[in-house]
Amino acid sequence: MADQLEAILEQIKKYNKIIIHRHQRPDPDAIGSQIGLAEILKASFPYKQIYVVGKDIPGLDWIGQMDEIDGQTFDGALVIVTDTANAPRIDDRRFDNGDKLIKIDHHPNDEPYGDLMWVEPEASSCSEMIYSFYQHFAKELKMPKKAASALYAGIIGDTGRFLYPATTPRTMLVAGALMAAGADASAISQRENEISEPVARLSAYVYENLTINESGAAYIVLDNDTLTKFGLTEAGTSAVVSLPGRIQNVLAWAIFVEQEDGHFRIRLRSKGPVINELAKHHYGGGHPLASGAKAADHTEISQVIKELDTLVSEYQK
Repeated sequence: MADQLEAILEQIKKYNKIIIHRHQRPDPDAIGSQIGLAEILKASFPYKQIYVVGKDIPGLDWIGQMDEIDGQTFDGALVIVTDTANAPRIDDRRFDNGDKLIKIDHHPNDEPYGDLMWVEPEASSCSEMIYSFYQHFAKELKMPKKAASALYAGIIGDTGRFLYPATTPRTMLVAGALMAAGADASAISQRENEISEPVARLSAYVYENLTINESGAAYIVLDNDTLTKFGLTEAGTSAVVSLPGRIQNVLAWAIFVEQEDGHFRIRLRSKGPVINELAKHHYGGGHPLASGAKAADHTEISQVIKELDTLVSEYQK
């Protein structure tokens, strides 16, 4: 790892323009790692031009806001992509227009891309990796409060406030260090825990309509009519993804969310059964216990449910 970190810092020192991307439909870790890295670099190299790009997400703009830059800004720039497993998911398709591309990610490296890669699937989050980068060069880099807050938000987002198995002793040490650097743990946790009234009503709907198979596999389909009834779009469903996991006898679950074009986005989660191979069979992938995929129609939904049920049943044996 040390050689990779040295190579990344060497490129950061070399370029005066640095543009940082993350994945589409970002979660707190995507934005937290992106903003956290940007703020570290701004504080450490105040003479450099540092930008963060991608769509602004109103529910996450408290972590940090994106910059608007023209295409010429990419000329001669170093581009860094955080928390993004594969190139098609990178937000802002101009990522390939820079001079050099670096991938920093904690998902399985099923699709290598970039001129340099630093991938650690064992890390709880990409935000934890960014802290490791800072820590490795602590004599040269600075950790401002805004960076610490963004990275803390990313870590608790990807660990479910330290409830998920990805949480390690290292994760807790990093969280403590970020608190010492100025991250207000209580305020950040409260911010991530808050939901709107429409999402609260959707949460009740999920619990009321969730199907739980005898195996411990569970699922629910959220079509456009249902989302419209609650005054929500697909983006507003992220807060309900973890809900089935609170039910004692649920081991793994799938939430199918209809998209504007009629296909379904699948959010897969698990307390033990490995689900990312299932996701790969349906145009997706991810972590062993947290993955995403796609279903073209209800026929494919039925197939995914059957595969999930079989997978959980075999795990029980």
